[in-house]
Amino acid sequence: MTDTIIFDLDGTLLNTLEDLTDSVNYVMGQFGHPAHTIEEVRRYVGNGAAKLIERSVPQGSADPAYREMLHAFRAHYAVHCEDKTAPYEGIMEMLSAAWRAGYRMAVVSNKPDKAVKQLGAKFFGEYVRHFHGDREDGQRKPAPDMVYRALKELDSDAEHAVYVGDSEVDLQTAANVPMTCISVTWGFRTKKQLLRAGAAEERMIRSPQELLPLLARFLQAE
Repeated sequence: MTDTIIFDLDGTLLNTLEDLTDSVNYVMGQFGHPAHTIEEVRRYVGNGAAKLIERSVPQGSADPAYREMLHAFRAHYAVHCEDKTAPYEGIMEMLSAAWRAGYRMAVVSNKPDKAVKQLGAKFFGEYVRHFHGDREDGQRKPAPDMVYRALKELDSDAEHAVYVGDSEVDLQTAANVPMTCISVTWGFRTKKQLLRAGAAEERMIRSPQELLPLLARFLQAE
């Protein structure tokens, strides 16, 4: 029986793209690099802050100031991560319905652990208690470490859980557990990109309201 939902954060529950873009461009301006459009940053996100800055800098991690830029990004984003960020339309209603239905829920993200807990508690603390981000004592997604940690806290396992995310990194993470992945199309990747990355169309949803009915169909199949 599927009774546990593990959610990605950016692009799945929260639209964080504007704040991420603002922090990236703050750093680019401070170090004399060209600014990026929001669509460029959309392509760069998914693998954590270090990879985001590496993709944003012309010389990548080979830039002598790369570590300094990464530190500047993290410091700026820590202060400004709530400026424009908000849940996608329908997310709160979906979480409320899942909570009332008795689903166990957690969030795993490649954002720094402090930011994940800060944003998670602010927006979703009424329904979700477990938030896991990038920490020094574990590997970031697509490694399964954060998912294992969340499942243990929820007293659940992969056989009884689904993973919900918006990117190829999420598909890889679910495969590495392994567990069923449900892909959302309202986030940072298009339906075409998700299908190309291996998403199954029958496990793809276009709005948060489609999640629980899809899980109900899983239960009927079981």
